[in-house]
Amino acid sequence: MMSVLKPFLNPEAEIYDSGSYLECPIQNPSEGLKANAYYFNHPEWAEEYLTYCHRSESFKSRWQAAVGDWTDKVVVDIGCGPGNIFATLQGKPKLLIGIDVAPGSLMLAKKQGYLPLLADATKLPFISGFADIVTLNAALHHCEDMEAILKEAARLVKPGGIIVTDHDPQRSAWDYKGLAKLLWNGRLLIYKITGHGFHKTNSQQFWGLACEIHHKPGHGVSKEFFINNLKPLGFDVHVFPHNHELGAEVLQGEKGRAELKYRIGNILSGRNPKAESSALTLMCVARKMEHVLT
Repeated sequence: MMSVLKPFLNPEAEIYDSGSYLECPIQNPSEGLKANAYYFNHPEWAEEYLTYCHRSESFKSRWQAAVGDWTDKVVVDIGCGPGNIFATLQGKPKLLIGIDVAPGSLMLAKKQGYLPLLADATKLPFISGFADIVTLNAALHHCEDMEAILKEAARLVKPGGIIVTDHDPQRSAWDYKGLAKLLWNGRLLIYKITGHGFHKTNSQQFWGLACEIHHKPGHGVSKEFFINNLKPLGFDVHVFPHNHELGAEVLQGEKGRAELKYRIGNILSGRNPKAESSALTLMCVARKMEHVLT
């Protein structure tokens, strides 16, 4: 594995081969990073995430439209988890690097076809401008410093290459007010009573919430977040609000319809549930401009 990565590594990078994955030692991990490592290292929880999350036909259609043909491309998937993106999209990239902080998830990602690397995404051991495609799916909101992660991801993209992010909560849609916020704060009790919700146990729910650092009222990403961080780095930035269940139509400006509970949440917060600002998620597709010498 090391020999495959060597052309793309900074000469001073400190990397070890654990046998199952490569590791770039993480110094002084934050509480959020440790929460992500714990949750996605849990074998049952990681398997469930791989099986049930981001595996739909709509996800596949949307991402294929955004990424295009990645045959023979160098792809870096930051926050790859157990390998959902490639498990869903498949294809034949030249090199598929998966970066995460959870060993258990990286070993699952390796089975999907990733070259797995355990590393802190704010300081990756790579040279700049080597990747054709960099992806962050449902990743930014799991990190304390979303701006630092996005800029580090952008650093890896070569001229003409793209960065694609998706499934991070749009801040304006999740900024619940009044009664909507009270209902949000009481949702865990409601899930327990009704038996609904993704998490099966209190422990799973606790750690799941602990690792979703910016998925709460007043947190999340915005169109301006992507433009202000990527445009100065030479990217042509396009941001697409959507409500999860549409495919390639999202890139044509369609948003889809959120579940009833989210529509009610926006109404109770004084917002039009059909507005772009009420769409649950933002997908960003940004291409690094090629500078033409004259």
